[in-house]
Amino acid sequence: MRVRILVSFKESVLDPQGQTVKNALLTLGYGFVKDVRQGKVFEIALDGITEEQARRAIPEIADKVLANPIIEKFTWEILTEQKKV
Repeated sequence: MRVRILVSFKESVLDPQGQTVKNALLTLGYGFVKDVRQGKVFEIALDGITEEQARRAIPEIADKVLANPIIEKFTWEILTEQKKV
């Protein structure tokens, strides 16, 4: 089983890297870009646990290790396995 966790700054936290990217996009003529927020993506492979156990463990892992709960938020999803042809 694979899980994807997205960590980003809370809306109330200034995101200077996101602002820099936004300004660069506006300079390049992409005037329709309203906002950019940067973040981190983690993909974790799990083995030997059920989906129910993963649903309990992943928020704990994200909260304790991957995100700083004071300034960051996270979302996560279990990825569906795609068969390789």
